[in-house]
Amino acid sequence: MKNSKTVLIDRNPGRNSQTFGIARELGTDLDLIHEPSVGVVGNKGDSQCYLGVMRKVSIIHDALRDRVGIGAGQLRMRLVQPEFTVATSDGIRNGTKEMRYSLIGREVANDALTEHLSASGLEGVIAVVACDKPPVGTLAAMLEHNRPAIIMSDGSIRPGVDSVTGETIDLITAYQLAGSEDEELKRRIAREACPGFGSCGGMFTYNTMQTFIGVVGMEPLHMISPASQDIRRETEFPNQLIDYLAGLIRNNTRPRDIVTRDSLRNAIIVAMSVGGSTNVLLHAPELARAAGYKDFSKDIMSPEEFNYLSEKVIPVVVNARPFGVYSMVDIDKKGGMQVIVKDLLDAGLLNGNTLTCTGETLAEQLDRLAPPKPDGDVIYSVQKPFKETGGLRLLGGNLSPEFSAVLKLAGVEGGLENNLFNGKAKVYNGEQELLQALDSSTEVFENFDMIVVRYEGPFGAPGMPEMLDSTSRITALCREKNIVVGLMTDGRFSGGSVGLVIGHVGPEAAAGGAIGLIENGDDITVDLNSNELNCQQLADETIYQQRKSQWDRLVAENNGIHPCVGEADTRLLNRMRCSAVSAAFGAGMHPDRVVWVKDPREATKSDFEPSNKFK
Repeated sequence: MKNSKTVLIDRNPGRNSQTFGIARELGTDLDLIHEPSVGVVGNKGDSQCYLGVMRKVSIIHDALRDRVGIGAGQLRMRLVQPEFTVATSDGIRNGTKEMRYSLIGREVANDALTEHLSASGLEGVIAVVACDKPPVGTLAAMLEHNRPAIIMSDGSIRPGVDSVTGETIDLITAYQLAGSEDEELKRRIAREACPGFGSCGGMFTYNTMQTFIGVVGMEPLHMISPASQDIRRETEFPNQLIDYLAGLIRNNTRPRDIVTRDSLRNAIIVAMSVGGSTNVLLHAPELARAAGYKDFSKDIMSPEEFNYLSEKVIPVVVNARPFGVYSMVDIDKKGGMQVIVKDLLDAGLLNGNTLTCTGETLAEQLDRLAPPKPDGDVIYSVQKPFKETGGLRLLGGNLSPEFSAVLKLAGVEGGLENNLFNGKAKVYNGEQELLQALDSSTEVFENFDMIVVRYEGPFGAPGMPEMLDSTSRITALCREKNIVVGLMTDGRFSGGSVGLVIGHVGPEAAAGGAIGLIENGDDITVDLNSNELNCQQLADETIYQQRKSQWDRLVAENNGIHPCVGEADTRLLNRMRCSAVSAAFGAGMHPDRVVWVKDPREATKSDFEPSNKFK
């Protein structure tokens, strides 16, 4: 009697002709064409972030080809061709309309890799990831596919050196010179800031998320910190990755076995401890969703617990840019991210029993790596931290009933006396309006202004662009004039942003959120004692209803959407507009999302769950 494979071959010789052809071209055994598939994927895009990925994917692919076969100790699997996702570069697009595609790049990476994993039926995959959005989309796709998988960071770019001063410089140094009139200086710093290749080297979003992915268990901890051009990524790590993947396949250990409530909590705690990017509050809910958890705040960590940990328990333990001095390559020289994770574990702040991609628990992996103690200059200990409180804070209040607004406390350079900021609103309907003012009329900005940038949310922009250009100019302006100017937005920020900047304010303006009702001169209060973001005028019911009625009238007169929203002039932007969920749920593209509630002030987070219909 014929076995099922023979019957399949007889029934569909056309399919076999292509798999035979692929196997011949890849140099693999023709007898393995119906075995489970294994392969390598990578992230690609238009920036230095991705320049090292293709070579590493090729090296891993070649090593994997040598390891598949029918011999003793080999993986009896069908090798598939490498595949790549595509995304834009944040660093190149900041301050432009193209920046709307940045966060969408996470969704595109997810879509492309989901199609590849599922349609190819991969039962094992190694991913080389770069920049900050595609790695999250890659991991989300792995979680949805839920077959053995492992990730390696492509690595950071090495910092540049100012040829005149000898100081270490990077992308953020160049951005903070945007308002300077010294064209020669700007050109020199721009040319010298990003030597070589690799992703942003400070504790910006890329390294925040690589640390997150490592701690959550999907990347070996010792592979986080080395630079993209570190030779270990080509000589040592490829075969280690294959060994780890073979173990995952042998034990049928899947991403959802690794990315659990406890490992996600570990990753969030470490993100706090490194003063990580505010973008982690978008990416963590998206990864939790892909892992099967519907609501990050209910299933993983509530805003109240998040703030308690950040304020009372978790300090910042690294002296890293943008709020400190050093880069990821310096952290690597002092032992790598595993130094920080081990110190937090020893302090009792992490769960060491979570499973990781190496087949070990987090504690076992750290014991094997045996990292050194914190050096006290680059890496600090929990007992003697760099900053006493964690780097991130979530805010509620009448401007943020979703409790989605996030402040990168580690990057604040002034203005919070007794944990309070009181300022006057200066309103801009979109980042381009603000950039025009910063470019041509900086005299309009005064001490204790609170700049309000709105209609830049997930479906208002659409795409929720980050504002590194704006925040860098504001930071430079504040340092030059010795003033404090805050910025709040329903958009988001780069991990390289510093200053009193608050992002993800929700509901966003395009959804009828209170940020869309603020007027110039309104009194804005940031209160870190109560963790609230409030507009004094909108606390008055009469004023609120009057402004909301005016807003509703504009929407009704403009076919159901506010005239200040951005143009969705491509199918991809329109898809984001029609399917984006709130920042509180990760600002991703999902069906059945809520656009607005009747009165956003009365909303709870459950009102914004993707499964709920319009109110």
